[in-house]
Amino acid sequence: MNTQDKDPEQRRFHRVPFDVDISLRAGGRQWKGKLIDVSLHGALIETSQDLPARKDEIYRLEIHLEGGPDIVMQTRIAHQESGRTGLACDDIDLESITHLRRLVELNLGDPALVERELAALGY
Repeated sequence: MNTQDKDPEQRRFHRVPFDVDISLRAGGRQWKGKLIDVSLHGALIETSQDLPARKDEIYRLEIHLEGGPDIVMQTRIAHQESGRTGLACDDIDLESITHLRRLVELNLGDPALVERELAALGY
């Protein structure tokens, strides 16, 4: 599945670069990798092994924050290209969205922008 990522001008959610370890799980399988960037709506990851290109499969993404709790979200593959996988968030618990919000807010430096993006997601 080689689909192009949306032009940054067309994005509804701002991405922030963030380099930490991740785990991805689906159907009894697990992959380890690195987070490239994250937004309130998903993440871009890099894994050493290719992921099966199943758009309808749910993947549990665990973002391992150094010295803090993991951010956990249920995701689907949005696109894959050059060893990187874009994941769209389908579901995230309250604790994880709280930590993700803080991470994005600190990196963007604009709390009002984060509030607008959360409102667009229904939070």
